[in-house]
Amino acid sequence: MLDGIDLTALLPFIAVGFAAQIIDGALGMAFGVLSNLLLLGLGVPPAAASAGVHTVETFTTAVSGISHALHRNVNWRMFLRLMIPGVIGGVLGAYVLSNIHADTAKPFILAYLIAIGLYLLWRGWAHPPIVRKPKVVEPLGLVGGFLDAAGGGGWGPVVTSNLLVQGSDPRTTIGTVNTAEFFLAATISVTFITQLGWKAFTLATVGLLIGGVVAAPLGAYLAKRVPAKTLMLLVGTLLTLTSLYNLYITLR
Repeated sequence: MLDGIDLTALLPFIAVGFAAQIIDGALGMAFGVLSNLLLLGLGVPPAAASAGVHTVETFTTAVSGISHALHRNVNWRMFLRLMIPGVIGGVLGAYVLSNIHADTAKPFILAYLIAIGLYLLWRGWAHPPIVRKPKVVEPLGLVGGFLDAAGGGGWGPVVTSNLLVQGSDPRTTIGTVNTAEFFLAATISVTFITQLGWKAFTLATVGLLIGGVVAAPLGAYLAKRVPAKTLMLLVGTLLTLTSLYNLYITLR
């Protein structure tokens, strides 16, 4: 598949996949947002960037999930409570995307995520995280899966941030959400892969895949080692900045 490809041309895309997956694996969100942003900056057409990212996520989430499981970052009971409704929401979201446009709700969702990000920053600075058992899990999985399919992203930002607001342990929350995302990504991507086949694997896609798979174990390791307060602050910062950027792009 790499025959005839200049490996030096592949390196920028490997770097993009590596950087995006390190952040996603450690903080439970933003692989899609960061990959798309960096690929567009490298001159990749928007459609090709989106297609490549969605294809690659199936593979990176698999490696990331295994890595989180090996580091004992996964709450398996919560995993089942998230994964099953998440897949259902993903199927519903794909159906909605095929029949109606969901863009009208996007600015309101992003404004909500900005508010959640700021709240997590305030919580992280003012009140050290106190672990509590989250009460709202299945609806988050359903909504997160729906938004991820219908709006092109949202699983990590919606699910991770809201579980943290409820007091869920940052380390196991990030690991569990990342692991459940594999099944969601596979469900959403299967149609795309069957339609395009190996044509989906462009130069950008191959580079993202290599960088993302290499970085996935490192992200899981960081999630285990970084203190809970620091994780919450980092998640709040990342969620706020990426949501602000997406809101700007949506409204301009």
